[in-house]
Amino acid sequence: MNYTEQQLARIAKRENNTKRSYLVVNPLQGKHVPVSPGEALAVSGALAELLKGKIEVSRTLLIGFAETATAIGANAAVTLGTKYMQTTREIIPGVSYLFFSEAHSHATEQKLVADDLDAVISEIDRIVFVEDEVTTGNTILQIIEILRKRYPGKLEFSVASLLNGMTEEHLKRYENENIGLYFLVKTDHSRYGEAADRYVSDGTYVDCVCDGADQEPEGAESASPEIVSENAESAINYCERRILGAMDSRRLVDAPAYEAACDKLYEQIMSGQGEITGKRILVIGTEECMYPAIFVGQKMEAAGNLVRTHSTTRSPILVSRDPAYPLHSRYELRSLYEDGRVTFLYEIASYDKVFVITDAAEGAEKGTKSLIRALGRQNTDITLVRWCK
Repeated sequence: MNYTEQQLARIAKRENNTKRSYLVVNPLQGKHVPVSPGEALAVSGALAELLKGKIEVSRTLLIGFAETATAIGANAAVTLGTKYMQTTREIIPGVSYLFFSEAHSHATEQKLVADDLDAVISEIDRIVFVEDEVTTGNTILQIIEILRKRYPGKLEFSVASLLNGMTEEHLKRYENENIGLYFLVKTDHSRYGEAADRYVSDGTYVDCVCDGADQEPEGAESASPEIVSENAESAINYCERRILGAMDSRRLVDAPAYEAACDKLYEQIMSGQGEITGKRILVIGTEECMYPAIFVGQKMEAAGNLVRTHSTTRSPILVSRDPAYPLHSRYELRSLYEDGRVTFLYEIASYDKVFVITDAAEGAEKGTKSLIRALGRQNTDITLVRWCK
């Protein structure tokens, strides 16, 4: 399928970011804007199709960029049947990393697990970096330089992205470096900053963080009722499940095996639910953990439900009432991975059932409570699934 800039790019305003004032929000990506999971997988699948016949699949490693491109990279790897891993900002005990940075990002540090690269280097000849958008390509050049020094003469490199906004100067540099570029849509970012500045940041902002046991944050809108028992009147029907068998794509995975693990996750979720069809369902991912939620959502969609998926994010984006603007409501949360980390969820609506799929371990109670409080403003049937090893 051929995609257009109108389909894949909406311009939003970053909050307090002097490096880059705008953010490209992709309404089909399954990150910030609720979308059909089938549509989200179709976009990344189309990107993978561009690579078919141009790389030797058995000798290729795909690397998806955290946090927004983790699902794009995973599904592209699944579509091609390659090895896969993602960059991360999380801490993984007992491993060594390769560090690099994204200068324009809200969270600049990026890492790759060096141990896994060392283990697989004899089996690969090419690395394909997968992104949602590439603007200058400088971040990717950083990690390529690190890898060339670590594995001299061993690897070729390519970049696959949904959007490419590189100037002729940056494109020429990639050509000189012999780095292949594959993308669905070419964009011109020179006008995006001006477009973002035209919007007024007058959308709905809701602080769903509660630091005290029963105290709402000062100045916040009234949040939903506290999580109570299933039998209580006007209560949120909330449950939390631990499901084993998780594969962590922050570490090297075989993409077909990763897909099989996600398929088993779906089966285990449904084994506790019974048959569900004809329902409005929301499936939420958390930060870097996006692909399992989109995958499970697509399975629920195929079973005859109207499903939407998106995920929590570290990205602080301003919201607007303007109908042409991509985001209209913002819920401030704490992370399920770390109580002190601020995260956000956008565009919450009302559904018959909500599933949150996360690989976060138990412990960040503020994060769990704030997420359920945000979802519970419009939803009463919420299941949080912790996918564990």
